[in-house]
Amino acid sequence: MMPLAAEAITDAGKTQLVLAAVLGIAAVVLLIAWAKFHPFLALILGSAVLGLVAGAAPGDTVTSFTDGLGSTVGSVGLLIALGSMIGALLAESGGADGIVKRIVERVSGSALPWAMAGVAALVGLPLFFEVGVVLLVPIVLLVARRTDIGLLRIGIPALAGLSVLHGLVPPHPGPLVAISSLNADLGLTLLFGLICAIPTVIVAGPVFGNFIAKRVRVPVPALLEPVGAGAASGDEDYAEDATRPDRADRRNPGFWAAVLTVLLPIVLMLLRAIGELTLEKGNGLRGALDVLGNPPVALLIGVLVAMWTLGKRSGMDRRETNAVLGGSLPPIAGILLIVAAGGGFKQVLVDAGVGNVVADAAQDAHINALLLGWLVAVGIRLATGSATVATITAAGIVAPLAATLDRPEISLLALAIGCGSLFFSHVNDAGFWLVKEYFGMTVGQTIKTWSIMETIISVVGVICVFLLDLVV
Repeated sequence: MMPLAAEAITDAGKTQLVLAAVLGIAAVVLLIAWAKFHPFLALILGSAVLGLVAGAAPGDTVTSFTDGLGSTVGSVGLLIALGSMIGALLAESGGADGIVKRIVERVSGSALPWAMAGVAALVGLPLFFEVGVVLLVPIVLLVARRTDIGLLRIGIPALAGLSVLHGLVPPHPGPLVAISSLNADLGLTLLFGLICAIPTVIVAGPVFGNFIAKRVRVPVPALLEPVGAGAASGDEDYAEDATRPDRADRRNPGFWAAVLTVLLPIVLMLLRAIGELTLEKGNGLRGALDVLGNPPVALLIGVLVAMWTLGKRSGMDRRETNAVLGGSLPPIAGILLIVAAGGGFKQVLVDAGVGNVVADAAQDAHINALLLGWLVAVGIRLATGSATVATITAAGIVAPLAATLDRPEISLLALAIGCGSLFFSHVNDAGFWLVKEYFGMTVGQTIKTWSIMETIISVVGVICVFLLDLVV
């Protein structure tokens, strides 16, 4: 976890610190949205602007940034890499296809949208949003062609399931960054995130999908060819390997093998959280759960199990399994760099004392910490289009408030920030264009469907967070 600095790197007054924060964030926003800089570079330059305006010595700013960058990679990067490995094996083995087809084939009629939401949520646990879209869209289009239910009634629930899991549930990058920045308990955040995810997926998925499908008519576009995880991720060497067996010739690893492999790390982390809440310290079972449910350990166990259940059982030899695992890492390099640079930006915010100024102002104005975290994330999400940048920056700004909260509330604050980071995806978000092109919609149709769906997820999710805050 990223420690707060013992002493500020600048003696600037409150007004100067607020100005520094505003200009630093504005620099990130303008560089991403207007100058089209990569977020990694934008966050580095934004940190420099922040430190310069705050009056910090250049050397102190660099040290603060690199400390934050390194600690973020150490705490978050390992989890993202292990989660990506499980997701790659699930995709490449045909396990994801098997889960989707098994459920869809056994459900029909009005229950299909609900089934697609559930399938997307399950498949979305270990997969990044973009990979989940690539896997699910061909199935969505196929189902829409074979039935008269309509594209949006099938597609919106699938997108909602993927998006909610991506924004609220570890081991996805956004939730992990918020957890690390706020020093929240991962198991507790995971438990609360799953609780919030269920009603959020229902409202933003089948309920909204049924509503909007009657008002926006979208014909089913030409069926897309499914793309394997290696090809989709840019792993060209593996995708073009002439010795690689054809996916169609592989054995499906089995429905339950794929499902249980996906759920194993989640179950281990949940058991650890439950053990901490119900068992006394020093209890042998709690000690074992603490080790097995430790996030890196749980995900490592998941990878090792997946190498057999999804690799060997699907017909891969050791070389092929190793190629899939290795191929899962290059595509996440950009994500890791953005997350790491965001951690550096966050640390400069904290070390300069900006977070304390915001925390003091929020307490004086009696603004609820959960509401403040959500609003800050919403503002940055609208400006930059990046859920990850919104999560990182908002967590850094409200981090000092976490010191005034108890452990459950810190986890809820991480979720409130995650909800805010999903608010109203529009034209500055790559996800907006991904959905538009895959579903063959116009910009206006994408705003009426995808953008509104994301807003519903953000609002319903934060309402669930506030309701949980009343009872925990």
